Amino acid sequence: MTDTDTLQISLAQIAPVWLDRAATVARVAESVVEAGRTGSRLVVFGEALVPGYPFWVERTDGARFDSAVQRDLYAHYQDQAVDLDAGHLEPVVTAAARHGIAVAVGIIERPRDRGGHSLYCSLVYVDAGGEIRSVHRKLVPTYEERLVWSPGDGHGLQTHALGRFRVGGLNCWENWLPLVRAALYAQGEDLHLSVWPGGEHLTRDITRFIAAESRSYVAAAGGVMHADMIGDHVPHRELILADDRGWYARGGSCLVAPDGSWVIEPVDAREELVTALIDHREVRRARQHLDPVGHYSRPDVTRLVLDRRRQSTLEEA
Repeated sequence: MTDTDTLQISLAQIAPVWLDRAATVARVAESVVEAGRTGSRLVVFGEALVPGYPFWVERTDGARFDSAVQRDLYAHYQDQAVDLDAGHLEPVVTAAARHGIAVAVGIIERPRDRGGHSLYCSLVYVDAGGEIRSVHRKLVPTYEERLVWSPGDGHGLQTHALGRFRVGGLNCWENWLPLVRAALYAQGEDLHLSVWPGGEHLTRDITRFIAAESRSYVAAAGGVMHADMIGDHVPHRELILADDRGWYARGGSCLVAPDGSWVIEPVDAREELVTALIDHREVRRARQHLDPVGHYSRPDVTRLVLDRRRQSTLEEA
């Protein structure tokens, strides 16, 4: 084993200041600093962490058409979403550059290239120099998420060099999409990041499955959220809390090696920064038997097409 084979990474299982962008960004930046000080070169956060997952939908009759309650909550969510062009992630970018650590964080994005009012569940990758390298908009929002989030595109399906590793990532249930996973594998991914709203029931099985399928390290990062964390600034707070005052998200962050064994078992119902040292040699050893886009593939029989164009309503001549 050589020094260049190893990489220290951290999973930041934290809670948002729910539906408060600036306060949550500050929490993320603090965790970036903490992870950087431990010597980690990558820190991963949960899905939709900034400004938070839309837990209100299933608790407030979210499918009722033209509901004043839903319009109020959506308007607030939109106001607190992340406009990358406005520099809303600047504290995170600055912390990454200052401490030489890459960051993968889930956000709710309000992109100007789609008019600035629709919302996307996006995974942002910031490199160790503080540059935003990719923004992957979730391809298909899941179930009630479709009442709040818009479908994304393939533009952010990219991998990035980090030491000897190539890092890629997906949001929540799109990790179940085999063709999308394969699009990352084919770009050399050997450290897969999956981000989730939070829960061992989401992360325990699929994290080990993806590791076994891809012969890669797989890191799953989830958030935590309890009813007690809903602040007075949230519209219709009492209505949201009326039926349930327990856990909304319990974390479940974990890390699996290329042979499917646990490096970090799922962390349940607490905020914690967990850190591990991973070894690229283990990827190379595991790929002797199976390399799903290399020697164990048949591109003459099956091939995959990836459209990386950023979707837009407007194309200027």
